[in-house]
Amino acid sequence: MKRREFIALVGGAAALWPLASRAQQPAMPVIGYLNGASAAQFTDLLAAFRNGLGERGYAEGRNVGIEYRYADGQYDRLPALAADLVSRRVAVIVATAGTPTIRAAKAATSTTPIVFVIGGDPVTLGFVASLNRPGGNITGVTLIVAETVAKRLALLLELVPRAAVIGVLANPANPITKPQLMELETAARAMGRQIHVLNASTENDFEIAFAVVDEQHVDALLVAADPFFDDRRAQLVALAARHRVPVSYVRREFVAVGGLMSYGPDPLDAFRQAGVYTGRILKGAKPADLPIQQPTKFELLINLKTAKALGLTVPPSLLARADEVIE
Repeated sequence: MKRREFIALVGGAAALWPLASRAQQPAMPVIGYLNGASAAQFTDLLAAFRNGLGERGYAEGRNVGIEYRYADGQYDRLPALAADLVSRRVAVIVATAGTPTIRAAKAATSTTPIVFVIGGDPVTLGFVASLNRPGGNITGVTLIVAETVAKRLALLLELVPRAAVIGVLANPANPITKPQLMELETAARAMGRQIHVLNASTENDFEIAFAVVDEQHVDALLVAADPFFDDRRAQLVALAARHRVPVSYVRREFVAVGGLMSYGPDPLDAFRQAGVYTGRILKGAKPADLPIQQPTKFELLINLKTAKALGLTVPPSLLARADEVIE
């Protein structure tokens, strides 16, 4: 072999070594992030999820990818979005913002691991076998918001003790609505109050619901937990102000934009825990062996400016228990 041909052969082989090395490296895992709400809302929860991933050594773009799918509160879009993630062979599906999101993910696959954040009891809703041993391909975090409805009513009545008729803004399209209403009706009977359910599953329903608040002389209102409502919190808070009705919400973000009060579990910690579980599954853990995480911290927020605008005096005992007061 001539010297020039030998040098060309060696040089060509050397050029292929990096390509061969790269080909031998494992592909970066991809997480499918399925959300029933919109991308513009609750970016802090997504940040908390990423923080949880970071605790297990994963960083988006460095050693893990994330495919995002948002339904913008249109739950009928979720089955197709979930099926799309499964077809892309993601390593894990993270299902958040609504029971319909989890239902769509579970219906789409029985093999791809699923990590959820849910507002209700995943056992009652049929997603897992038990809290300690979920079974199957699914696990996650529950916020048990249905079980906090009675506490929300009690706190609202401390602020509006003369309220006899309590309205409930609820989305009939969400399966978690029924257990919330059952808990609330039981609590209301025990407290001698009447419940008036106001259904809303589209934005057009909001004006109608608040018109009923005026017509039926509803004294105070609870907004049920639902991502559809969360996405439209500014609109709901504005309607509450216009109709001058005291309203209790689940999420602190409502109070930050002018809502009267909120009481519920800390969602940031829940999403962080979901990130941790996702990281553990990427490292080989099986969802069936990961117990359902439950909240340990609940937050009470009160907006004094809104209370004053409604002519309400917040009892000192209630203020003393508030985790945050907006003045």
